[in-house]
Formats: sequence, structure tokens, C-alpha cells
Amino acid sequence: MIGILGKKIGMTRVVADDGSVIPVSVIECSPNEITQIKTTEKDGYPALILGFDALKKPTKTKHFRHIAEFRLEKEAEKAKGDKVTVESFQEVKTVKITGTSRGKGFAGVIKRWNFSRGPESHGSHHHRQPGSGAGPRAGGGGVPKGKKFPGRMGGDQVTKTSTPLVGVDIEKNLLIVKGAIPGAPGGLIRITAN
Repeated sequence: MIGILGKKIGMTRVVADDGSVIPVSVIECSPNEITQIKTTEKDGYPALILGFDALKKPTKTKHFRHIAEFRLEKEAEKAKGDKVTVESFQEVKTVKITGTSRGKGFAGVIKRWNFSRGPESHGSHHHRQPGSGAGPRAGGGGVPKGKKFPGRMGGDQVTKTSTPLVGVDIEKNLLIVKGAIPGAPGGLIRITAN
């Protein structure tokens, strides 16, 4: 499986040959360095650990701002210190993209869970509240886990599968994918070939 780490640049559009306009997201994937190679014999499975965004002042233990493991189907034919670039995605049609969604802060149930509003008449005390039914009064009581209540919204890991890869710019280290991808500009994006 081919994989690389990148940084979301933003969105733009591409005009196709038939004249249709395709909204695209641009990801900058500067060459990732292989920091470790895992083998079936030593670790139980083959994988590559890539480092992205080298630190200007590396410490004894940390040389990159981000590192990630990419599992392989067979043993790697690369060596530690080799670079992984966008060139390996030239033949790929679709990719799987993982990023952290934008944080939206503390949100109520209408925004967070798409609840409907209560009556707006003067006698009603239920406009934007979640309503009754927080938890059972029986033995044990308490609110069950996963109950839909107000709370922090966004900032979650989101994976988008089977995203069409529109283009690869080897000179500028860019991957161009169709549609929106999770995260704000500048956010870390993990890309793997489907």
C-alpha cells in the first residue's frame, strides 16, 4: 500500500476537457523520509514509518514534527533514509484521506445532533433545549454513554474513502483530489492509495 503524509493547502477548481468544473482540494506532500522499516520476521508485519515536516532544531529523539506508520502487503524494497514522494501516486486513481475535522467549540443539540426546535409560543419553555428523557430512574440510574447532549463539536478524526485523484504535480509536490477533505488549511493529512 502506498502512503504519504501531507499538509492541506486549500480548495480551488479544475476545468475538465468537456468544460465541466470540478471542485478540488490541494495537498502539499513534501518528500517523506523513511525513519524505520518493520518486517514480518522482526515485528510480525511489514510496514514503513514515515517522517514529515523536519524540525529546524532536531533533538536526540525527535527529528520530525509528524510521524506515521503505513502497513504494507509485502516486505519493503526501500531502505531507511529513503524518500517517499508524490511520484508514487502517478498510477493511482482513488485515495483514502484521513484528517482532523475543524473544531466548532461547544454546541447545542440542534447544531450538534440536528434536533428539531420546540414550540415557539409564549407559554412554551422548550425552544432549543434537548427535551426530557436524560436517563432512567430505575436502579442504577445515570445517563447512558453516547446519549445525544450538548458538548464539544468537531475536532474528530475523519476518513474519506475512494476519493478520486485528479492530478499529481511532481515539481511542486502536490496531490489534487476531487471535493472537500477534512480539516483546516495547514492541517495534517494522511493519504493512502485504495
